[in-house]
Amino acid sequence: MSLALTVARRRTAAAVLTAALLVPLAACSSDDTKKDTVGSTASASASGSATGAPAAHLTVLAAASLTNVFKTAGAAYEKSHPGAKITFSFAGSQELVAQVSQGSPADVLVTADTKSMDKVKAEIGTPAIIAKNRLVIATGEGNPFKIDGLKDLADTKLKVVLAAPEVPAGKYSKQILDKQSVTVKPVSQEPNVRAVLSKVELGEADAGLVYKTDAESAKDKVDAVVIPDDQNAIAQYPAATLKDSKNAEAAAAFVAWLSSPEGQKILQDAGFQKP
Repeated sequence: MSLALTVARRRTAAAVLTAALLVPLAACSSDDTKKDTVGSTASASASGSATGAPAAHLTVLAAASLTNVFKTAGAAYEKSHPGAKITFSFAGSQELVAQVSQGSPADVLVTADTKSMDKVKAEIGTPAIIAKNRLVIATGEGNPFKIDGLKDLADTKLKVVLAAPEVPAGKYSKQILDKQSVTVKPVSQEPNVRAVLSKVELGEADAGLVYKTDAESAKDKVDAVVIPDDQNAIAQYPAATLKDSKNAEAAAAFVAWLSSPEGQKILQDAGFQKP
């Protein structure tokens, strides 16, 4: 056998051996790449959101006047935070505070005034004001009694309904009526502002003091008489996480989102004022 042929055969054998060794290495590299990809996907799925907010089922205790806007906000939050789930419990702020004091399981508290929030300061994180609101006089559609301002509510022929004194809307109502020296004898005092609105909607009351946003949510059923700024009161809405929350990081993310451009747009589109 010639020397040249021998060298050629040896080179061929070496090439075959090298290829054989590279096949399992390539397979291992491919498997490792797949594992890394799967691991990254699982990690992203576990986080529940491209924003990094963890996926969790949150229970949010919120003032009754936030009912409509928070339903919209909750849907928007869930859409932008895959895996997140928000369940709201709406009631008068005083009822929500009582629930927190009694240890009811929840993650976030949002009230319609700072005084209510202050009553549970030991159970919450640092509150953040997410919105403001003002009162209006809600009347039947078309304002049949031609109510023009607060002083008209003193007419004993009118059936006026107010929120109870312990409710934020009731406190604000008393504040502005006292400031104008207007005495009103309500036919009922309701446990939350939405109940006041309902009475006017159903024709069970001729007028009632509600938030601007409440009247806006029922503009096809009630009219809103504007109360001048110098006669009005500003309602502030603080939001805070609960210290006993089992989803502290997710709860904090939701509270922060309420102050984000997306959250603020939803609130302001509903008629709430900037914090």
